[in-house]
Amino acid sequence: MAGRGEGPDFVEALARGLDVLTCFDADRPAMTLSEVAAAAGLARPTARRLLLTLEELGYVRSAGGAFSLTPRVLSLGMAYVGALGLWDVARPHLEALVARTGESSSMAQLDGSDIVYVARVSVPKLITLRVEIGTRFPAVQTSQGKVLLAALSADELARTLAEPSRSGLPPYIGRTPEQLREELTQVRARGWALADEELAPGVRSVAVPVRDGTGAVRAAMNVTVHAAETSTERLLGEHLPALLRTAGEVSADWTRWQARPHVEVDRSRSAG
Repeated sequence: MAGRGEGPDFVEALARGLDVLTCFDADRPAMTLSEVAAAAGLARPTARRLLLTLEELGYVRSAGGAFSLTPRVLSLGMAYVGALGLWDVARPHLEALVARTGESSSMAQLDGSDIVYVARVSVPKLITLRVEIGTRFPAVQTSQGKVLLAALSADELARTLAEPSRSGLPPYIGRTPEQLREELTQVRARGWALADEELAPGVRSVAVPVRDGTGAVRAAMNVTVHAAETSTERLLGEHLPALLRTAGEVSADWTRWQARPHVEVDRSRSAG
């Protein structure tokens, strides 16, 4: 479960409710009350009250003695994505990039030591990973994660890597911390990152940063290929230039979107 706050305003009941929501995943889409209590680390009566509350709010449904999430939980994450305007801005660019390369493309942001996918346009490929909006992977094993980690300061990087992954994948042992820091320095200098079968066999990807109006890296965009079909040389020689152009276009459009004028509507006047 997520780390507990220590401040005087920390609301334990809210934290427990979020623990219940996050204990459901692709491997456990439906669970009994006892299973939810065990997964969330809660007493059975507490888990029951929380589940019934979430059911009344429309985030959970029950059938046949098992509980499962409803599509309404998507509103929690999509409100964040929508507030950023990332999906609306990125969609046409991602679609154009996928049409040009014939390969899947995604955007992700950093959440602790994981990346979380916030936008994706895919093509049918025999790739062993199922990826959709909201999917999370350990940042150190992905090209997008390396781009996002490379944008952090030394202190931020240390704090981020100290957080345990919530992806459910086993820890990656393919490199030492020193090798990771050296690779991130290279990523920062050249402006792109490669992940060659680090996340799963047969999966190869390259990623670049997406920046806001201040130049800060706020997301990463990638192209993912099947290693048996596309060599590293082709990925970097053909797809990387197209990816860099697309990320630049998304960054420019996002900057314009963020700078748009906000108009306040006087509801009392409009009602009259």
